[in-house]
Amino acid sequence: MDLTRRIRDIMMKERLMFAYRGIVTNDNSIPLLTLLEKEMEDSEFGFVGRKRLFMFVLESLQNVQRHGTGDSYADMSMVVYSKSENGYTVTTGNVVKAADTVALKEKLEQINKLDPKGLRELYRQVLSISEFSVKGGAGLGLIEMAKTTGNKLDYDFIPLDNDYSYFVLSKTIDEEGSGVNYAKKEIIFRGKAVSKLEKLMAENYVNMIWCGHISPEIGKEVLEFTETKLTEEDIEMTMRRRVFSILVELLDNVAKYSPGKEAEMKYGMPVSLIKLMNKTYSITTGNLILHSQIPHLKEKIDFINKYDKLGLKDLFTQSLSLQTVKSDSTGNMGLIDMARKSGNDLVYQFEKVNEKYSYYIVTVNIT
Repeated sequence: MDLTRRIRDIMMKERLMFAYRGIVTNDNSIPLLTLLEKEMEDSEFGFVGRKRLFMFVLESLQNVQRHGTGDSYADMSMVVYSKSENGYTVTTGNVVKAADTVALKEKLEQINKLDPKGLRELYRQVLSISEFSVKGGAGLGLIEMAKTTGNKLDYDFIPLDNDYSYFVLSKTIDEEGSGVNYAKKEIIFRGKAVSKLEKLMAENYVNMIWCGHISPEIGKEVLEFTETKLTEEDIEMTMRRRVFSILVELLDNVAKYSPGKEAEMKYGMPVSLIKLMNKTYSITTGNLILHSQIPHLKEKIDFINKYDKLGLKDLFTQSLSLQTVKSDSTGNMGLIDMARKSGNDLVYQFEKVNEKYSYYIVTVNIT
């Protein structure tokens, strides 16, 4: 529970919406992009802004794959989305060999010194090279990112040890599609915040974090991304179905008790965490809830937690038999189903926020 609050506070303070820690692949790049696209549906971004942002995301994801070490450090890669008054920021992090940082930094410095015309000329020069490097065509992807947004790239290298460094690349794009970077404000970009978040996720076995309003569209994309990851990790089919089903119920639970986006932004955004530790999946959600809704919800969860697996099966059947076509609610069915499929009690907590709201955290451990 403390971890959920800590992550929520970090995400809200840094205005982060989404963080993924793990291997970036061609397959999971698609839901990673679509997730951001769905979040932007209600934004004021025009066609050009969206197009340039999505192109930058694709290049960033490919850049992680190109410049990664390709070994056990690959699962330290990060993809982070954030939103501020300046626009949307896409930040990636991945481990690179210390020996490669000098050449990579030289490429970035060269790119950042050029104006749009210079970038176009450099791009043509690189395209004319007959033999591209294994790491992505002599920086062609980096040039494309700068050329697309028309501005400098923010980056940082954080030493991990004598052999490896953590490479953080970031870019903020406004609604017009123009790049915004720290150089304009004469502030040096620092990637330590991403590195610290990666470390926090690693220490607590967290694979994915979503912090923001859960609309039906967002929920669908979170589910699709999770399903893709479960498939890639070769998780046994029965476990995959259980994890997916429980995540569906938890996201529905968040949406059910949501007091609205305005209240969430002011008092506490919903958070969803997915963890994998010792072959046990843990899914945690946190969201605002009205005080008036707590007694009945607490009573339901305590009631469900009294039953064993066989008892939960009978309880679910009874609850199902009470449903009608005209029913507005599924009653206890969602909570019962989560407990039944997880094989564990539902762990929950209510933390008072103010005189009107509390923050409701629930964790389901799937074994």
